[in-house]
Amino acid sequence: MNEQEHAAWEIHTILTRLNVPYAVMGGLAVQRWGEPRFTLDVDVTAMLPVDDPTPILRKIVAHFPPRLADAVEFARRHRVLLVRASNGVPLDISLGLPGYEEEVIARAVDWELEPGKVVRLCSPEDLIIHKAVAGRAQDLRDIEGIVYRQGTSLDAEYVRRWLEAFAEVLAQPDLPQRFEEPWQRMLEFRGEGE
Repeated sequence: MNEQEHAAWEIHTILTRLNVPYAVMGGLAVQRWGEPRFTLDVDVTAMLPVDDPTPILRKIVAHFPPRLADAVEFARRHRVLLVRASNGVPLDISLGLPGYEEEVIARAVDWELEPGKVVRLCSPEDLIIHKAVAGRAQDLRDIEGIVYRQGTSLDAEYVRRWLEAFAEVLAQPDLPQRFEEPWQRMLEFRGEGE
């Protein structure tokens, strides 16, 4: 395992011990579903109690060195806990919200890092949705890599449903195009048209 995979295994171990459902997102998920690229950190979405995540946040910080002076209060305000794995790899633990992020975690799949070490990884569809909402240049390149690598095994209707919902909520009507354009190019390249 590389350093990021070691960090993912470490956070898996702690979250599992705390009975916190989670999914690995970000660059590690891109390595599995899209075009592999270098990533420095590990991104995780975790479902902590919405009403008071503080007790579990404190337990996580007791295991992982925080990257901020008051990481727990920062996480309560901004819904992301910034800590480091024992090997120094940054861990960004986003606090999931009921609704879509519950579905992301429910749809997560097992990813075996090495024999006997399995973590929960977001689906390629949910990775596309997250990348489309973020919308940075690297995210758009990642979407293209995921679409080309996964092809028609992707549940395009699921992606469309959520991107249309986010487009409406975020008032970004062009959001679905971040998926549709590479999807159509992939279909044309494969001669499958839609």
